[in-house]
Formats: sequence, structure tokens, C-alpha cells
Amino acid sequence: MRRYDVAGAGSGLLLALTLLAGCVRGPDVDASGLALRRVVIYRNGVAYFERRGLIDADQVTFRVRKEKVGDFLATLAVIEAGGSSVRSASFPVEVDDASEEEAEPGPEVTTTPRPPKDNGAKQGDKKRDKDELESVKLTLDGREHDLVIGYVAETPVWRPSYRLVMGATGAPGAASVDPRVQSKQAHLQAWGIVQNLSGEDWKGVKLSLVAGAPLAFQATLDQASIPPRPIVSDQGEVIASVPTSETTLAAEAAPPPPPPMPAPVAPAPADAAAEYAPEAEERGGLEYAKDAAAPRMPVATRPAAKRATRGAAGGAVGAAAAPPGQMVFNDARLAEASKPMMNPSPPRNMSALAAVAMEGGTTRYDIPFPVDIPDRSATMVLLLAKQVPGESIFLFAPDGGVPASSSHPFRVARFTNDTKGLLERGPIAVFENGAFLGQGMVQPLPPGATTTVPFALERALAVDTAREESAEGARIAKIEGGALEIERDWVTHTKYAVRNGGDAAARTLVKHPRLHGTRLHAPPKGTEDNVGTGSALVPIDVPRRGTAVLDVDERRIFRQQIDWLSQLADDAVQAYLKDPRADAAVAKQLGQAWDVRGKLRPAIDERDKLLAEQQRLEQQSQELRQNLRAIEKNRTADELRRDLTDRLAKASARLDEITKRVIVLEMQINEQQIRFRDLTNEIKLLAPLAPVRSAP
Repeated sequence: MRRYDVAGAGSGLLLALTLLAGCVRGPDVDASGLALRRVVIYRNGVAYFERRGLIDADQVTFRVRKEKVGDFLATLAVIEAGGSSVRSASFPVEVDDASEEEAEPGPEVTTTPRPPKDNGAKQGDKKRDKDELESVKLTLDGREHDLVIGYVAETPVWRPSYRLVMGATGAPGAASVDPRVQSKQAHLQAWGIVQNLSGEDWKGVKLSLVAGAPLAFQATLDQASIPPRPIVSDQGEVIASVPTSETTLAAEAAPPPPPPMPAPVAPAPADAAAEYAPEAEERGGLEYAKDAAAPRMPVATRPAAKRATRGAAGGAVGAAAAPPGQMVFNDARLAEASKPMMNPSPPRNMSALAAVAMEGGTTRYDIPFPVDIPDRSATMVLLLAKQVPGESIFLFAPDGGVPASSSHPFRVARFTNDTKGLLERGPIAVFENGAFLGQGMVQPLPPGATTTVPFALERALAVDTAREESAEGARIAKIEGGALEIERDWVTHTKYAVRNGGDAAARTLVKHPRLHGTRLHAPPKGTEDNVGTGSALVPIDVPRRGTAVLDVDERRIFRQQIDWLSQLADDAVQAYLKDPRADAAVAKQLGQAWDVRGKLRPAIDERDKLLAEQQRLEQQSQELRQNLRAIEKNRTADELRRDLTDRLAKASARLDEITKRVIVLEMQINEQQIRFRDLTNEIKLLAPLAPVRSAP
């Protein structure tokens, strides 16, 4: 079986994929003498086209497809070295006469029935009209013109595609990598697929791909628009009522108003003529004069000298068109087919990679050499090839579309975007040790961000999940007006038991869905709390043929008002007094109040205990009296009567003691309660101390 290294070092930086061509209908926009020199493709279905050339005429005629005239007129930008000489742009206007054909005849006109319309023929005519070319003429005032014409037209979006080689050691010729670090490195390649459906071949164009979508819409400037106006009829004038007269008394004429203040004289504008900027070619696109005193005028860019095509000795060449539906491979690739399979190789000429630039929050990839893309074909260009931090690990992230993922983790490629630009959403192929591991999807990844891309399901690992909840802790939240309010934590423990049936240790990330309004408490080192996605990536290391348990602790604060004498109040105050962050004045007041509470609480406890005993003895005494009355006339129960009488006497004596002690305790409690209330009423604490958060 033959294998072809389509992304190898010797394959160059362009891979031409020729599409099956249908009927050729010609270019969407054509202008004699103005060659296409630059194409900038965006991710929203439009592209910026730039044509340049020397014109020795007083008129330039564009042939534009009828359906694209509106967009062409809405975005047309004309730049000329030495100042603009464009006088006007003329184009035909389509007039819809359907209303005239379908107008109803007047009462005095007789008509004959019309034959039914052929809808099929009408649709065919519309399709032919859609492909017709209209002429847009630019009228100039001289004979020699160095013109740059820019416009926006519909174009298929460019699509990214990625390759990730795990454990790669770097580009050929690079310094050796520490073996301990190899498992944390990966080689990333980004390719951009461009489709040319413009109706003309792109030959030697400067190509740029923008990872962004500027606001764009379809314009209909080529169509006539007459808004409806209200109808006012003249039916004569009839006075329906007699108006009331108004009387003005005589008075002297008012003096004339003072003359208005003269308008300030504006400073003379600086020379507003467009400047010529030859260096703009390297930056690409239309530019403007940077003189702050002058109006913003377009700056013309001079066409760059045609670069020589580099051959096999030095660099990339334009991709040649292949026959429809076929791919072109050279003899060298066929000779390599018998060798063992290898990972995709980094490019040999690193200077031929796309230049990455950030403009207005978007990323632009500028291909550094002219590109040839035939009409109705596609080309894949290498945008970047870079060593990035990356590794192959496991991710437990249950997905409804993969039922087995509720108990088994995915194998994932985890890497960091160590480039200068945004990586757009696109497919990624993962390789390791010369083998293809799988495919995944990369979501938009800004510079410096890390992504985790699943590409396979790992059944050698199994995960069980359990959850329990409880209320814990007590912290002072607020003290005002003698009232105490505390904070507590509603704690949710989610436990993941991971079993590893493999022969190697497994580093696993658990994608834990975050509970709304909670915080992670004491998370493991390396935890990534992604607030924007409502999840957290929590790591756990599972030994070979062993089990590890991950406990994710989430806490939510809630408040409640409690009694000063409760155990929760004592826990909260004691914690505040021991906290070094506590307010010294508040802590002193609480300490004094708590000294009083130390006497009040035992007295209350003793009184409550005695009152409970008193209630029990009173009930017992009542039962004894009832029993004595029951055996009052029974002469044989003398011994029982004496026993009941002794027990009643002891209960009465104990009740007397309890009553005296309760009276003393009530006096002490009342005194201590007054002192405690006075002390707590003076305390004011409005801001609670922040809960202590354990570092991951």
C-alpha cells in the first residue's frame, strides 16, 4: 500500500486541490488594463480585491456581473498617484415594467385576454439576466493614470485546518530538547483552505487571510428606488365655521435686533492631496495620509515589482493546477512510499511561512510570496508551523452525544496557542509516534489560551460520581441595633472515583460543571476555573491499575439572624476574636460582652435545668396525691400509704429548694441580660471579613 506525505518538508507550502469545473461563465468583475494584484479573504463570505495598472485613456470600463453591481458600487475605492482624477462613475439602471404590463385598463378601453405566462421561461430568463455583465464606466480627466482600484465581493470563506504532532522535538536542525520536557511539547501546523469561484484565474496575487468578520451586507445601489409619497387631493375650500378675530393694541415699534456675530475664520487647510507611499505595498491594502492637519485622504500604493519565482533551490513556487478531481505527486514522493510512516514534517524554509499581524483586534495572515489559484479550484496554504506547549492526556467530560462518555473519559490533545494570532475554529488531526490518533475540532483560540481537544474515547478508565451537601462554618456578617447576623457555607462535595485498568499512570482532567453562585474551596493544584464556560478543569493522577478519588468542594454563602446565646453565635464570635484581620475596637467590645455572656449562659442553663426538674416534680407530686386519695379508705394499705406520703414530702421539699434557687438565678439573669444588652447595642459591624480561601 502506498502512502503519500502530502504535508512533508519537500512538498512546498502550497497544495493545489482542483475542483470539478462546470460551465465557465467568465469573471464576476473584469477591467481591461487593471490586473488583479491583491486578495484579502475574510471569514464572513466577502473578500477585498485590489486591481492596479497604468491607464492611458480618459475612461475605464468595468464589466461586472449583474448580481454584483450593487456590492461593487457600495465598496468601490479609487486611488490615483498624485491625486484623484475620477469625475464620475456611470452604470445602467434596470427598470421594472411589470406594473405597466399588469395595469388594469380604464372603463373605456377594451382588451383581449392575454395568454398565460410561461413561468419556466421567465425563471430561465432571470437566470440568464443574473449572469449578464453590466458596464460600469469611470470617467477620468486626463490621459495618463496610475490607478489602484479596490472593492469587496462575495467569496467563499477561507477555512482553517490544523495538524498536531504530540511529543515533537522541534524543527530540523534545532537544538536538542530535554527528554523530560518532550512529553510537554507538540508541533502545531495551521493550514488555510482558499476557494476561487470568482470566474477568473488568480495569477501572482498577494494573498492575505483574516481571522475575523467585518460588518458587511448586500447593497442594491444599482436599483432605482422611489419611495411612496402621501396623496393630497384638491377638493376646493369650504369654511365650516367662522373664526374668532384677534385684536392687537397699538405700540411703538421694537428696536431692531443687534447684528449677528461674525463666524470665526477657519484656518487654511493643509495640502489635502493624496500622498504616494511606496512602502504601503508591504503593509498591504488602502492607506491614508497621516498628516493630522489635513483631511484623511487615501494614499496610493505603488505596484510592487514582480517577484521572481523561486525554484527547487530556494523556496516555494505557485501551485500548478491539476486536472479536475486529481492530485499531483512528483516522483520523489512515489519513491518515499515504501518507507515507514512518519509524522507530518515541519517546513524546511521557515521564512516562507505566513506573516502574522494583529489589526483592530483581528488576526491577518499575509502569504509572503505570490500565489496562483486557478478559477474554480482551491488551494491550501501553510500559515504557521510552530513548537507549542502540549501533551496528550485524558478528559472526563460527559457528552449527551456520546453515551459512554458518562463513565469513560476522552483522550485529548491539550496545547497552548503560543502564536501571535487567533486560531479560528476548524478541524485538527492528531499524530504521535508516526501514527494517526484521531480528529477533533478546535474552537476559536486567542493568543496565550489553552485548549483541550477530545479525539478518542478511553475505555481503560472508568469514573463513578457521587454528591453530598451540608451546612458548615459560622462567621459574623453584621452587628447592628443589638442584632447578630452570621454567614454560613452551604457545602457541596462532588466526588469522582477514577479507576485505571491500564499498565501506565493516567493524568486525567475532570470537567466539573460549576454550581451557580458557588466558589471552589481548596481546589487541587493546576485547577482551571473557567467562569465564562461555567465549568472547571480539575486534575487528578491515577496510578496504574489503581483508583483515585477527587473531591471537588464548592461553597455558597448564605446568611441568617441568630440568638446571641446560641452555639453558632459563640462559634462565630470566637472565630472573629481569633482572626488577625478583626477590627480592634469591635473585638474589644465583643470581648467585654462575651465575659458577661460567660456568666449569663451558665445561669440560664442552670435555671432551665431546674425548671425542667420542677415541672417533673410537680407532676410527680400530683400523681402521689391522687394515689393517696385512692387508698384513703383502704385499711390494708397502711404501708403503701406511708411510702407515698414520704415520697410526697421529699418532692415538696425539693420543690421548695428549686423555687428558692430559681428566684436567685432569675435575679442574676436579669442583671446580666441588662448588662449584655447594653454592651451588644453599642457594637456596630457592617462589613464581614472575607472567608479564607485555600490556595490551589
